[in-house]
Amino acid sequence: MKPLQAVLSAVALCLLMSGCVSQSIKSTSVPAIAGASTDVPEALLLDVNIAVFDPGLEDYDEEQRIYPEVRKAEARYMPRLLSEAMQQSGAWGAVRVVPNAKQITDLTVQGSILYSDGEQLQLHITATDSRGYVWLDRDYTGEASRYAYEVTTRYKQDPFQAVYNTIANDLLQELENLEPRDRETLRTVTELRFARSFSPHAFDGYLGKNPKGKYLVLRLPAEGDPMLQRVRDIRERDHMFVDTLQEYYDQFDVDMHGPYQEWRKLSYEEAAALRELKAESTRRLIAGGVAILAGIAGASSSDSTSRAAGNVAIIGGGYLLKSGLDKRNEAQIHVEALEELGMSLEAEITPQVIELEDRTVTLSGNVEDQYDQWRVLLEEIYRAEVGALEIPEASAAATDTL
Repeated sequence: MKPLQAVLSAVALCLLMSGCVSQSIKSTSVPAIAGASTDVPEALLLDVNIAVFDPGLEDYDEEQRIYPEVRKAEARYMPRLLSEAMQQSGAWGAVRVVPNAKQITDLTVQGSILYSDGEQLQLHITATDSRGYVWLDRDYTGEASRYAYEVTTRYKQDPFQAVYNTIANDLLQELENLEPRDRETLRTVTELRFARSFSPHAFDGYLGKNPKGKYLVLRLPAEGDPMLQRVRDIRERDHMFVDTLQEYYDQFDVDMHGPYQEWRKLSYEEAAALRELKAESTRRLIAGGVAILAGIAGASSSDSTSRAAGNVAIIGGGYLLKSGLDKRNEAQIHVEALEELGMSLEAEITPQVIELEDRTVTLSGNVEDQYDQWRVLLEEIYRAEVGALEIPEASAAATDTL
């Protein structure tokens, strides 16, 4: 085969490749939520706080398909889905979504969004109990099937429900490894750490740490200790406030569900289209470049037939190059469409107003500040109630040793 014919054959192969369309259909198997293997007394059920996720916007590249307004919304939306999955097991006490991980509770779950585009979800999840023991510290990845966004299925469950169910089951497995005594100790550590956060002097000496830095109970305050009772009252008020916040997160999820699912459906389609467009653009650019090189080789030939074929190849190559660049421009249109969708999603999420006993609080996207203000108020309430109350000797005496 002559060199020119070989080059033109390569061009023909590239053109054939540019007409191929790849199709990838993925399915997601959703594991069932596991239940507790044994009945546990209510007093030993562990409470869980799931902090609003880290949206993962610190070091992202502007060229990545990341839309900050969407990520921030996802960071509030996803913890609620995990909360619902955990509650289905019936193995936990209260499972609450909270603004941050500062609150002291039996088990705190934190998450970071590593990747999310409607087609794939990557999360990093950590879970640490009040003693300081780490239950989970791992990445979870899920891929959505295109069928997950069909009208008949997308409102039944989240396209990435498998991820949340898997996390919930992994946490349950860790919970099942605890002995009743461990549960009781964990609950006690939580209460004493909460008490010490409000009154370090009154509750100093009850907790210690082992050589690995994990909390352990050294002694217990008397059950009738008035300081302890006031702390329990304060803690109950804190739970009531956080429970009120759940109404905010519930309404947030209701408002977000429709537009977010639509965005993810379109994002899934855009991601697939964008990937195919870029692949086709690259094939056409390569084919165009090869055709132009072949044309130049043919045009410089002394044979008139080869020169004519070379001129045709140059023209065809130029067309392929232009076609490839047009495809790149079309891909950019898809990117801009995603940005517009992300902005419209953010616009549809409005602040919520919740009613407290003595005031109305507007949650305008700064729930963290609202909760910080609430904590300051709790401390004021605690100091006002304690007043000049002296710490009774009984509270400083060791009544139990674990």
